[in-house]
Formats: sequence, C-alpha cells, structure tokens
Amino acid sequence: MLENKYQPTVSYLGPEASFTHIAASSFFGKSGLVPQPTIPDCIEAVTSGRVAYAVVPLENALEGSVPLTIDYLFHGSELFINAEISTAIEQHLMVNKKQADSINDLESINSHPHALAQCHKYLQYHYRRVPLIQTTSTAAAAKFISENPDEKIAAIGNSLAAEKYGLHIIKENIQDFHFNHTRFVVLSLRKETLKNGGNNTNLKTTLMVKLPEVDHSGLLHQILSVFAWRKLNLSKIESRPLKTGLGNYFFIIDILESEDHPMMKGALEELHALDCSVQTFGSYYAY
Repeated sequence: MLENKYQPTVSYLGPEASFTHIAASSFFGKSGLVPQPTIPDCIEAVTSGRVAYAVVPLENALEGSVPLTIDYLFHGSELFINAEISTAIEQHLMVNKKQADSINDLESINSHPHALAQCHKYLQYHYRRVPLIQTTSTAAAAKFISENPDEKIAAIGNSLAAEKYGLHIIKENIQDFHFNHTRFVVLSLRKETLKNGGNNTNLKTTLMVKLPEVDHSGLLHQILSVFAWRKLNLSKIESRPLKTGLGNYFFIIDILESEDHPMMKGALEELHALDCSVQTFGSYYAY
C-alpha cells in the first residue's frame, strides 16, 4: 500500500470489483477510490483536478496495449505516469444464483472486450452460438447480471466481482493462457515517482515520439540507434496512428532507465536534434 501522510482520491475504471479496482486498492488502499464508467472518464477526473490520481489499464499480456488509454494520453492530456502495477488476471464465467441451472441455455455472455478476447478458445468451444455482449468493464458486466436475475445471461470477471455481486461461478480460469497479467498505470498532473511497500524494479521511463514531417529512408533505424549506442535497454516499442491520415504514426517507447540518467538526457537531446517531437511521461517504478 502507498506510504502517504494523507489518503489521496483516486479514480479507477469501475464499478467496484473490476480488475482496475483490485490494482488501485492494492496500491492506494480501499479509501478514497472513486469509480468511473470509462477510461476517458478516469483520465478526465484527474485532468480536471477532481481527483489526485487515476488508475487505468495500459497493456495486457494476451491482448496487448489498451488503445483507448494510449490515445487519450497522447491526444489530449498533460499527465505523467507515477507508478506501474502488474496484476494477475483470472477470468471466471459466472451467472446469477437464480440461473445456476441454466448454464446450457445462456442467451448472452457479457464482459469487457479484452476479457472476451482472452477467453476466446473457451467460448468458441463451449458457447459458439451464444452472443457476446461488450461492456465497459468486467465488474459492470457482473453488476448487470446481478440486477437482472430473471435473464439467462452470464458474465466473465474475477472472483471479487462474483463475491461483491452475489454471483455463482460456473467455471473458473477460462482464460486461454494462464500467464495472464495486465499492466496498470497511475496517472497524475505531477511528475513524481510514487513508492509503496512492495517490491519494485529499476526505474522505467515512457516516451511518445512523433517522427519529423519530412520522412527519409532509415529514419526509424536512426532513432533506435539513439538508444542502442548508449546501451539504453528498450522494453517496448509500439506504433499508434496519429489520426492525421493513413501511414502517419507516433511511437510509444519504454526505456529501463531514469530520465535523469546522463545517457537518457543525451538521448532526448539527440531525438530533438533529429526534429522528433518527444513527450515524456516521467520515470516510475513497476510493482
């Protein structure tokens, strides 16, 4: 839990018992948490100053990055990453206890798009003809199931959601791969490095890099060389559309080093010298 003299307010993708709620409470404790219906709402809450921090999903081990988080960070916010939280993801199929005997007659299965995708093989094998309904979060799906006891519908979510909303788990751990983790990030308006009592890795720094408008052969190789000859280890590089036209991208780069390291400072200076636009989200520990 975060070691602080006061209890900060934290927005998270809710409602209660979502995976984001689990990540937020593991880092900040259970007080001061403010659920939001969508990722943009979480980000807007901290951008507008209504809360001190926001916790949102960034990347899943099976489904990759969460585009909504990345795009909102790049296209409309001036936030910093203060910490990263890695949480194991175990997906369970659950129904209202009133429908515990109707598992072969389900009319729909509800969950977040990533959860549905993480359980694709199981759903294809057991419920190929059952419609899949997307919700804003796994907890929102569980809550909806609890509020509609007469409908033959199921949700995919975690055991905390089943407990919170009084649901019956039909099948545990239906995700396609058992090594299923999600990276969540803590965002705020301040460039700070949060610490808690858990184990942490070395500092990481996340950059978003926009290439020069005048493109030329070998430009991406030239940019990567900025880090390579300085022996700065990249743990991730990914492209996302700039939303200005086909073929226009920016790059998200994670570097396993503090932005205050002399080599990092030199790398940033060289990127600017190459006419790249660079946005840094600060340095942070991963828990």
